[in-house]
Amino acid sequence: MSAHTLTTATRTAPAPFKALRGLLALDAVVSGGNGLAYLAFPGPLGELLGVGRSTLLELGALLAVFGLAVGLLAARPQPPGLAVRAVIDVNLAWAVLSVVAMELWFEPTTAGYVWIPLQAATVVLFAVLQFTALRRPRA
Repeated sequence: MSAHTLTTATRTAPAPFKALRGLLALDAVVSGGNGLAYLAFPGPLGELLGVGRSTLLELGALLAVFGLAVGLLAARPQPPGLAVRAVIDVNLAWAVLSVVAMELWFEPTTAGYVWIPLQAATVVLFAVLQFTALRRPRA
C-alpha cells in the first residue's frame, strides 16, 4: 500500500471517518517504517539502543506486519470499530511492554533509554487520538 493510496483513500472518506483514517494511516507509516528500519539495520540499531540484533529482527517483522494491517484498515471507507479498538489495544500493550522490557530484559544504552520511552509515548498518543476519533459522533 503506497502513501498515495492512503492519501487518496483518506480524501474520499465520509467526513466523520477522515480523522480516524488519517490517524490510522499515520500509525501504519510510523509503525511500518520503524519495522523496516529494524529489519534493515538490526546490528547498528541494536548497538545504538542496547537491544539485541535478533530481538530487533523479531520486532521489525512484527511492526512491519502490524503497519501493513493498520494501513489496510486505514484504506477502508469506514474502518470497523472493533478492528480500530484492536489497534488501540495493541498500541497500548506495545507501549507498556516497551517500558517493562526496557527495565527487565533489555540493557539499553543512553540512546535506548531515550528512544524506548519516546516511541512508547508516541504509540500512546496514537492510541489516545484514535480512541478520541473513534468516539466522535457520526452524522
